[in-house]
Parts: sequence; structure tokens; C-alpha cells
Amino acid sequence: MIDRFAAVAVLTLLIVAGPAATQDAPPPVQEYEVPAGSRPHDVAPAADGSIWYTAQSLGQLGKLNPETGETYHIPLGPGSRPHGVIVGPDNAAWITDGGQNAIVRVDAETEAVIVYPLPPETGYTNLNTAAFDGDGILWFTGQSGIYGWLNPDSGEMGVFEAPRGAGPYGITATPDGEIYYASLAGSYVGHIDRETAEVTVLDPPTANQGARRVWSDSQGRIWVSEWDGGNVSVYNPADESWQTWRLPGERPQPYAVYVDERDIVWLSDFNANALVSFDPATETFTSYPLPSASGNVRQILGRPGEVWGAESGVDKLIVIRTQAS
Repeated sequence: MIDRFAAVAVLTLLIVAGPAATQDAPPPVQEYEVPAGSRPHDVAPAADGSIWYTAQSLGQLGKLNPETGETYHIPLGPGSRPHGVIVGPDNAAWITDGGQNAIVRVDAETEAVIVYPLPPETGYTNLNTAAFDGDGILWFTGQSGIYGWLNPDSGEMGVFEAPRGAGPYGITATPDGEIYYASLAGSYVGHIDRETAEVTVLDPPTANQGARRVWSDSQGRIWVSEWDGGNVSVYNPADESWQTWRLPGERPQPYAVYVDERDIVWLSDFNANALVSFDPATETFTSYPLPSASGNVRQILGRPGEVWGAESGVDKLIVIRTQAS
């Protein structure tokens, strides 16, 4: 289906914590409407310039053409409730589908849908997010207390119980193909041994911080959004050290985290209704208020020059273009 779009550009307020900001002027935030009732949860820029998004409440995968604002949806199967979406090495869209308790692949060209159900004995797992490791294996999390892997070539799958039970949420791959995930309920970051599937638990300095999502930078450092702690923290595997910074504002509540091609860290602050960037070199935060109230950006992803988010609260996608096309 084709829907009208709204593109709203707003200049935003600069908030500085620490040294002076290095940016002369914040770029504008642009919004695109998606079909009513979609409740978009995650986004993923596709190789052809379009944007995939999970229409969680409709059980469909959406696709946006940023040039025209046109959208259309692909049904994923009975009972589908898609959560995460990423683009794999094969350029296909890979989805963690909590409703079907399955990993779903949508071909980038034919849009054919393949469903990989989790083993029946796993029960309901509340699938969340996925990432490909350096060997092309898809790793995924389930908030009910599991993590697992899928071999796309054979369809073979492994599912494991997570340390500390419920909580596995965000997941990321480092440039050298290592896999880390965040446990929201467990308040830790887990490093998965890809050979044994065993997890090493890494505790951020702040107790009960509610590590929600993780993302690797170009150096393999793991950035963590602390939902309950109001912080962004980073773990350096090279020396096993941690650093932590509190987001600006009275009660920050960072949900998503993403690191762009310049190693600038992006977070979504639910309480401030804003995207927030953090420059590790200057330890400077910059805030970009969302055009719509209660936007609720639950995930951020991007490509060079663009940072995308899904406003689940208002049925819109947003983009910040950090450099000229």
C-alpha cells in the first residue's frame, strides 16, 4: 500500500556536557509517516537506498522509499509480531519475530519469505534482536532468557539458556566478528564464545543499570545504553576497562544505542523525547529533540551520512543526515 508521508525538519537545541561541542549547528530531524497502526520497532537501511522497518503491530515488514515517502508492507506469517530487523551479508532482511517464535528472512529482490522456527521445546522466547558474526552465523536474543544461533546455509539452529535468566535484548558484532549482547533484566553485557556458545558475563560499573542495547565501534569497543542508569558506558576488550557518562537532563532514559561510521555514538532518550549524540573524543553530548511528542525511538541504525530511527509511538520513521548526500 502507498501512503502519504510527512517530512518535518526542525532545528534542535544544543546541549553540552563537558567541553564545548565540535559541531557548528545540529542537522535537522526529518520524519516520514508509515501506515497507521504499524508501531514500527526497528529499522535497517537496505542496499538499494530504501529503509526496512518492522511493523510490529501489523505483523509485517515495511519498506520506505525516502525519495518519495512511499511505503508498502510484506506479510510475514500467521501471528507474526516482528521486533528486530537487520540486513545480512546476503542483503536480505533478517527479522526476529516474537509472534512466530522464529527467525524470518525476506529476500531483497524477490521478497520471498522464509521462516526458521525455534525448536518447539524452547517455548515462548520473546525474540528481540540479531547480529551476524564474522563467519556468517546469525546470533539472536530472547528476553525470556535465551540466546542462540542460526546457520543460514543449513538451517541448523542452537538455543541456550542465558546467565541470570530473563533479560537478553540488544546484540552486536564487532569488526572482527565477535558477538556481545545486553541483558536488560540481568544488568550485564554478555560476550559469546562463538566456538562453545558459552557466555562471559561483563558487569558495567553502575549496578542495576538495565543494559538495554549494545553497539560496537570501529575499534571493537562495546557501547551500552543503560535504561535504568541513565548512562552510556563503554567496555574495551583490549584492557577489560569500563568508562561511563551520564546523559544530559534531569532523568535521562536511554533506550537505543548505535555508533556511526565516524565513531559518534547515538542514543534515544525516552524521557527527553530526543536523539542524543556523544563524541567520545571531546566527551560532548548534543541533543536533537524529536518533532513529534512521545516518539519513543526504540532502535537506531544507519549508513554513512544517515542515522535512522523508528518512532514506535507515532507511526513514523526519522532520519538525521549528518553530511551532504
